[in-house]
Amino acid sequence: MKYFTLIVLFTLFSCGNKEDILLPKANTTIVKNVDDLSPIYIFFRTKGIDTLAEVNRKNSIISTNWILNVDKRLPLRLAIPEIMKLQQKKREEKAHKNEKAENYYSYADTIGKNLAFIPFTNVYYKLEKPKSGIVVFFDKNNKILVDGNILKQAQLQDYLDNVPNNKSMQYVFCFDKDLSFGSYIQNKIFIESLKVEIKSNQEFIY
Repeated sequence: MKYFTLIVLFTLFSCGNKEDILLPKANTTIVKNVDDLSPIYIFFRTKGIDTLAEVNRKNSIISTNWILNVDKRLPLRLAIPEIMKLQQKKREEKAHKNEKAENYYSYADTIGKNLAFIPFTNVYYKLEKPKSGIVVFFDKNNKILVDGNILKQAQLQDYLDNVPNNKSMQYVFCFDKDLSFGSYIQNKIFIESLKVEIKSNQEFIY
């Protein structure tokens, strides 16, 4: 149990300073083990009434699998721009590039009581509304909107199953910019469970 507490709350000691990250939590494991990794931390900070995202990538090595430990309290509007910068740096690297190296988000599996990971290597984030597609939007209150209809998670699969089969249309997953990173990870894990063909590797934050 002590080990699991350390998973849920990363406590880092650097230069004599104690730094905490509250990890997202979910009830299942997508990926359990990742080898040859570099940890990157995105901290939740406050300055007066403002919330800030602070990145620590001192130990990141381009050729390794990157594990992003992102504080679950951060809203997407702060976390995603920092993540996009990290993605761009890794994608543009030529000299030490490793095509097999992946990017993962870490989270705590509260059922298995282990550290777990979800890959996002091939995700391309867009800070705008999509121009086409069947929009599946997760709002900041964890409601799901599809074509103007408000759905619960338990209803989404049936709804998508009854959408007319149009090969020219694709599902586009979108997220409220004020959604917490913790809720975002839970929604990504939920999307993994859907039995739908996902053609797009883009996610929209607005």
